[in-house]
Amino acid sequence: MWKLRPYQAGDASELLSLFRDTIQRINCRDYTPEQIEAWASDDIDDIAWADRFTGRFVIVAEQNERPIGFGELEPNGHIDRFYVSADHQGIGIGRGLITTIFEEATRQSLPRLTVEASITARPFFERHGFATLERQIVVCRGVEMVNYRMARELPV
Repeated sequence: MWKLRPYQAGDASELLSLFRDTIQRINCRDYTPEQIEAWASDDIDDIAWADRFTGRFVIVAEQNERPIGFGELEPNGHIDRFYVSADHQGIGIGRGLITTIFEEATRQSLPRLTVEASITARPFFERHGFATLERQIVVCRGVEMVNYRMARELPV
């Protein structure tokens, strides 16, 4: 059984590992090896990674006291990092994370949520009411890749 809980400072390293593993095992269906290597790079600075959680609403899914997913909401309504472990896909963890983010956004009276969704994640966000605003080419460590700028309006 898994549960949701708030982010704790000690989670950063495990969330970075989850991030890399998910990209390498799940997003590899939609991106080239070169893109995966740039995205899930071993050159990601651990301290900078951890510092990005500061000032954000971050929810963590855990099972047996180990993170198996996480999502984060910036104060401006942008969902930055949102990942579910490759071993825990399709069992409702993403739905639990996004529902909690919706609840927090409502609590903060945010009118709109935005996300830059990968090719892989786009169908998930569409199922949860996000509309594609544009297909875009982003550059990650010098490598171009496609993602989708998406938004969902929230009731005020």
